[in-house]
Amino acid sequence: MLYVVLVLVLVAAGLVVAALITANTLWAWISVGASVVAGIVMLAEWLRRRKRAAAAPAEADAAESDAAEGDAAKGDAAEPKADAKSDDAVEGEVAGELPLDDEKKEPAAATALLPVEGDSEKPAEDAAEAEPSAATGDPGEEDTDAADLLVVSSLDVEVLVVDEYPRYHLAECTWLTERDTIPIAVAEARDLGFTPCDRCGPDAHLAAAHRDSSTKASK
Repeated sequence: MLYVVLVLVLVAAGLVVAALITANTLWAWISVGASVVAGIVMLAEWLRRRKRAAAAPAEADAAESDAAEGDAAKGDAAEPKADAKSDDAVEGEVAGELPLDDEKKEPAAATALLPVEGDSEKPAEDAAEAEPSAATGDPGEEDTDAADLLVVSSLDVEVLVVDEYPRYHLAECTWLTERDTIPIAVAEARDLGFTPCDRCGPDAHLAAAHRDSSTKASK
């Protein structure tokens, strides 16, 4: 349509030029007619485009509604399939073999076995073997009183330690039997991280001996 308008405009312009050259009014009137036709064509094209623009949203809404209806139809078509699967599963479960009454009556747990004579002594023996003997195991740590700790920490009295064991002992400690001992001052032993043996109680013994000697010296 734009090409037609362009042609009409060119024709009208040519007719105007011809009317001016020939001084003939007929060409001028024909030029006016061509211009009017071009204007009518342009108006028709504008109206047609306006109608198309107005119809485009309606077509888009119609397409969206059609798509929504199609999705809903697909969902409705898929639901019966799921129901069919569930029905088949139920039918399969019903058609399956049901447990017999004898199987239901089987005990849930096996009957506890009674211990055979002599077996009851094995746990005690195993426990005794698992416990370290007093002769070979490391003795526990003495629970030293705070007052005794202050006294012992300042003493230079020798105690005995054993390599690779964390306790220090008195010379008469029975745990030291047949072990190589190292003499060391009790204050130094504590500084090195050694702790008192709970069997011979070096902290309590040394603190008491120190107090007795201090009392005798004061008298």
